[in-house]
Amino acid sequence: MSNEEKKILSPKLDVVFQILFGEVGSEQITKDLLSTVLDETIETVNLNENIVLREELPNDKMGIVDVLAKINGNEFCNIEMQLVDKKNILKRLLFYWSKQHIKGIKSGEDYKELKRTIVVLIADFELESIKELEFHSIWQIIEKKRRKLVLTDDLELHIIEMPKMYRNKTEGKEGKLKEWLEFLENPESKEVENYMEQNKNMKEAKEKLDTMSEDAKIRRIAELREKAILDEKEAEYTGYCKGKEDGRAEGKNEAIKTIAKSMKEEGIDIEKIMRVTKLSREEIEMLS
Repeated sequence: MSNEEKKILSPKLDVVFQILFGEVGSEQITKDLLSTVLDETIETVNLNENIVLREELPNDKMGIVDVLAKINGNEFCNIEMQLVDKKNILKRLLFYWSKQHIKGIKSGEDYKELKRTIVVLIADFELESIKELEFHSIWQIIEKKRRKLVLTDDLELHIIEMPKMYRNKTEGKEGKLKEWLEFLENPESKEVENYMEQNKNMKEAKEKLDTMSEDAKIRRIAELREKAILDEKEAEYTGYCKGKEDGRAEGKNEAIKTIAKSMKEEGIDIEKIMRVTKLSREEIEMLS
């Protein structure tokens, strides 16, 4: 491998994050992260419902993927690593929560069978609506007048804003969470190296990341995703500057075509390119 090829993949990249924390075999790593975020003891973590990105290229919405963990046998936690501020993230979090929550009950079962459903967002940006809060905020349904009176524990949202993590002194669980965030930010830093001496799960995550970084297929998936994110950011900026909603759609379409072109050059079957990008056969055949 050349020096460029040896460069370690960024665990902040959502496809890398999903493989690192969402694959079967990563249960201990994910349990450590989640127990830190949720500030509770987690006995078991099941990752069987995640897609296997080593076998499938990123598909819908240009490869946006998350990690679904079933914890303690009956509760679901959806973890999303997000690099791009889409301005609609709060509505998306509620949408993800609602979709997962209703999966917790089968036809004919009593509503009491519904269990707590958790969504964790790790954002590489700050949310404008909560800019005055600390880097980790926790949300539930509360009574408006009394504020602290919680209606139900079934809904739980955790929002973690990485850019804020150095602003406040952290200790205890929040301090350990900051260590995991520093791992996501720079897994090769001296600080992270010190953390790994005390945290065998973080050390295991780093070893898995090193192995992933040498896998040609995973690197290719990561490259496609990075390109899509860069194009998406450019499309967002272009659409904003033009003041046109169609600027965003046009930019996104160009990003998808770029992915399709790269896949075509890799010799990937055209049927799979169609399924991944949602482009027609004619559109793909015209790419050169």
